[in-house]
Amino acid sequence: MEKIECPFIRKSTFGGILDKNLKKLEKRLGILLSIRGDTMFIDGVKKERVEFAKYYFDKMKELEDKGYSLKEEDFNIALDLLEQEETNGLEKFYPSEPLILSRKSVTPKSLNQQEYISAIKNYDLVFGIGPAGTGKTYLSMAMALSFLQDKIVNRIILTRPAIEAGEKLGFLPGDMLQKINPYLHPLYDALFDLVQAKQANLLIEKGIIEIAPLAYMRGRTLNNSFIILDEAQNTTREQMKMILTRAGFDSKLVVTADITQIDLPYPKKSGVLHAMKILSHIKEIAFMYFAERDVVRHPLVQKIVKAYQKAESKSTKNK
Repeated sequence: MEKIECPFIRKSTFGGILDKNLKKLEKRLGILLSIRGDTMFIDGVKKERVEFAKYYFDKMKELEDKGYSLKEEDFNIALDLLEQEETNGLEKFYPSEPLILSRKSVTPKSLNQQEYISAIKNYDLVFGIGPAGTGKTYLSMAMALSFLQDKIVNRIILTRPAIEAGEKLGFLPGDMLQKINPYLHPLYDALFDLVQAKQANLLIEKGIIEIAPLAYMRGRTLNNSFIILDEAQNTTREQMKMILTRAGFDSKLVVTADITQIDLPYPKKSGVLHAMKILSHIKEIAFMYFAERDVVRHPLVQKIVKAYQKAESKSTKNK
């Protein structure tokens, strides 16, 4: 059993975060942590994991000493980076600046989320691919509102395909607009969580924020707009081509998709799967991939996602 002592200051932000997240960090690092006074003890069976943990905590302490106000998500992002890029990973890490919106501030909670935000800033077309709960739609909505707030774009277009997932549109009450409204609720949910309801409704009334089914995008040219296509796994190839060619001058387009939940009659013909295949070589397009580690909903959701991925992997192998 290896054991290392690590200097520790309980009164710092660093100390507070560790106190609350010891079990999570122990599990991720594969070690045992204990804090006595101003000293943290790192125990583990494998020497390399104990030394890795010591290096990680030393680097996080250095960041705080430099004046960074560390949050819980910064510890997770830094650990993601270090695990992916070994010992040089943290040298280029810096805590993310939050997006300040009218109702709340938003910060990425994983390395992939941080890189997703960076991609949206730097690319005009971004694909966010991953399971439910990884922040694909929510973060793209936050970025859209931030761009609108900073007058980088003049309007926000939010759209989804109205694909039946077990329910039948014909049995829903009302006219066609009322029938498709339930399909757009997730976009409204994200919007109203980020912006005061009165402000959001005013922006919608003025047409500055437009929420509409994908079919309503045909034939339009969207200049100075931030466009979000949500649930893109349920687009056909023709629909995907249509929306990708709608973006005009000074516009951004973010496409989000969960390719494990395709509701089309012939899933292999999904527009997003086709786009991933034929557009991946274009350097001006960013493809961001999320995993179960990026799930930011109830902790149980992460385990559910992982279980389904495991089951689907076995099913594929048995075919």
